[in-house]
Amino acid sequence: YGDHRDLHLSIRRQRQMCIRDSNRSDMLEKASTADTDILVPDMEDSVPDNEKSNARSLISEKLETLSGKNQSIVPRVNALDTGLTFDDIHAVVNSKTYGISVGKIESSWDIKEVSKILSQIESEKSVELGSTKIIAWIESASAIVNVNSIASASDRMLGIAFGGEDFTNDMGIQRSETGIEILYPRSVVAVAAKAAGITAIDTPYVNFRDNDGLEQEIKSVLPLGFKAKFAIHPGQLQSINNLFSPSEEAIEYAKKVIEVFEEAERNGSGATSLDGKMIDVPVVKRARNLLELANRMSQS
Repeated sequence: YGDHRDLHLSIRRQRQMCIRDSNRSDMLEKASTADTDILVPDMEDSVPDNEKSNARSLISEKLETLSGKNQSIVPRVNALDTGLTFDDIHAVVNSKTYGISVGKIESSWDIKEVSKILSQIESEKSVELGSTKIIAWIESASAIVNVNSIASASDRMLGIAFGGEDFTNDMGIQRSETGIEILYPRSVVAVAAKAAGITAIDTPYVNFRDNDGLEQEIKSVLPLGFKAKFAIHPGQLQSINNLFSPSEEAIEYAKKVIEVFEEAERNGSGATSLDGKMIDVPVVKRARNLLELANRMSQS
């Protein structure tokens, strides 16, 4: 879940929604009413092979309706090795589409190929060249090895999304409740996203009826630097929105940090303390960034 409408636009809220079963009209209609900034209708893993064409046509047909809900539309298309990518992108890219989400990206070459396809289709459909953004799914060992070059492969890059289920499948390991087996790749994705100036989006929490588990997972990835998380069910949205947003407690503390630091500066000091903790320039920068984010969100 993340509202990152442009690499240069500020984050309002960290929320997205991946729509599963996008070959069903009722699922698309239901998702359009969800409290989320970005909708990601899926043409990839949640759609059976014999329904791929139907999902593609249905999403194309519903784009205008979905985009009329004040949400950015970022359809997830099939990976390059499926042979379906061009047709998927051709069906969904138009002036109503903010970007595309691409599964199973392995290298920067993949991003460059997708960008070429987008440029061709944008030109054909009279869409502003370069305007369609890309979210790349990082879902394999090779993708983790190449993640830095992937994240910076194109000006179209909006974010990189970690796919925990496919990654553990690629590694031949089991998912656990603690998530220790994906701590390293998660960390690498978050650092690569930050270095490239794009958004790190965490893997969906698949036990969609376990809200406590979802909140525990969010709290574990926030310190890594993730700014958003995919949801697969509307019931997950409230927790994601709340926990990825600055709390009132954090906002008040940030105000106090700035207040005591500015007082220290007036007295000729470049550092001070608050509640027994040192307050210096990096701490103040974090406080100001948090308040800036909270202010942007309050205006959304």
